[in-house]
Amino acid sequence: MAHYEDLKFDQGSDVAIEIHLVNPDRSKKDLTFHSVSAKMSPNYNSSDSDKIAFDAIIATPSTDGVVTLSLTNEVTDTLNTKKRYVYDVEVSHLDSDGNTIVERVLEGLINVTPSVTK
Repeated sequence: MAHYEDLKFDQGSDVAIEIHLVNPDRSKKDLTFHSVSAKMSPNYNSSDSDKIAFDAIIATPSTDGVVTLSLTNEVTDTLNTKKRYVYDVEVSHLDSDGNTIVERVLEGLINVTPSVTK
């Protein structure tokens, strides 16, 4: 089950979020041969054209279990401050049979605070 956390972004600012993933025994999750993706959307039923993809990477070394998500100030400047957005983060890898295993690791709501200086 994914961890739930609400986030707050400042409109017109660069955003970077570092996620530290751990195993049930609290050891760092080895993300070698994994990929990560993350999106935000005005609601769960939005069309793909309304979804915003984060730049999502697995930090080096991948054995440290760190994922970094980011959005540029140009992207956050377009966000509607009167809406709340939903988001989630998924990591995936291929198992020994070649099947893609997807795990949602984080989800929640995003609020955007308005910018005065543009």
